[in-house]
Formats: sequence, structure tokens, C-alpha cells
Amino acid sequence: MSRVNVDLAAAVNNLFNIPETMEKFIFPSSHGHDHHESRGVSSIIPVDILDTPKEFIFFMDVPGLSKSEIQVTVEDEKTLVIRSNGKRKRHDGDDEGCKYLRLERRGPQNLLRKFRLPENANVSAITAKCENGVLTVAVGKHPPPKSKSVQVAIA
Repeated sequence: MSRVNVDLAAAVNNLFNIPETMEKFIFPSSHGHDHHESRGVSSIIPVDILDTPKEFIFFMDVPGLSKSEIQVTVEDEKTLVIRSNGKRKRHDGDDEGCKYLRLERRGPQNLLRKFRLPENANVSAITAKCENGVLTVAVGKHPPPKSKSVQVAIA
């Protein structure tokens, strides 16, 4: 993570007083990640995160990757990890003598994204699907705690 991005995260946090959990959603790689682990790995894949009443939904474009090439895991019961070791698949011609004249399209990159999940995330209720180059990961929420009210008798 470059110094500019870390400074930007701090400035936005100070300006808008963003809670730590939301800051980690907005700047998922600016705090507490092993930078040496992610060398040579792309973390610039944009992610949209939708907060619904029942779940958090992550949308990530992963063109060229099949569902078997993507791993979705949870580390330390609080960190959602999405990774892939995608390889470029070249479609060689069926006939002999076929060769590429130009290779401009980039193949799928190795990707690694980590997101700290909020306290109310239910890591036992995570689903993922990959359709049409879009990975969708849904993380269920624990129901909000029921408030107890105790009636006190007035003497």
C-alpha cells in the first residue's frame, strides 16, 4: 500500500469520522495486512459492498476466471479472503501453423483481497457464486440482540 493511499484513508477517516469497521470496508488494504504476502498479487480489483438488513453482499468482477479458480475463505473468524491464482488460457488454433499475431488482452491476474468483517457478520452463513465474470459473496448477519426490559416495582 502506498503512502498516499494510507494518508488518504486517514484524511477521510478524520474528515468524516468513519467508524473502524466501515473504514476497513472502504480502505480494505490500508491497515493490518501482511504486505509481503501480497507481493506480485493484484489487489486493485474493484469491489462493491452492499449492506442489506439480512446480509453483506460483495460484488467483484473476475473476468476470465471460473469458479474452480477462485477461493473464498474466512481467516481468524473475522477476515473474508478472496484469492485466485488465475492463469491465462490461450486458445491455440486447431490447425497446424496457427499463431498469435498480437496478444493485448491481459489474462486473469493472481488476486488477493481481504476484508475485515463487522461484529454482526455470521461466518457460518456465507455463500458465493460466480456468474458471467462476476463473483458474488453473501455474508449473513446475526440477528440484532433483543433488548430486555425489566419492570421494576415502585415501593
